[in-house]
Amino acid sequence: MKDKKIPLRKCVATNEQHPKGEMFRIVHTAEGTVVIDPSGKIRGRGAYLSKSKAAVTMAMKKKILDRHLETQVPEEIYQQLLKILGENIE
Repeated sequence: MKDKKIPLRKCVATNEQHPKGEMFRIVHTAEGTVVIDPSGKIRGRGAYLSKSKAAVTMAMKKKILDRHLETQVPEEIYQQLLKILGENIE
């Protein structure tokens, strides 16, 4: 029997590839809001981010998500990502 193919996605901050389920998906919806998509099924422009504090802080400092999602990403999104990881903003 064939092994099931695991979809890979590239982190916008680190440019590393990881399995889709091991990454955060952040979406700019048609309504103009930016949300974290745990299911991976919300419609809109999406960007993937590694589940690491280094990737989240790099994306925040360099405004990488702002460029990829073509909108201003609110500070609360980064805070929620770090909270999910169990980290605090420095």
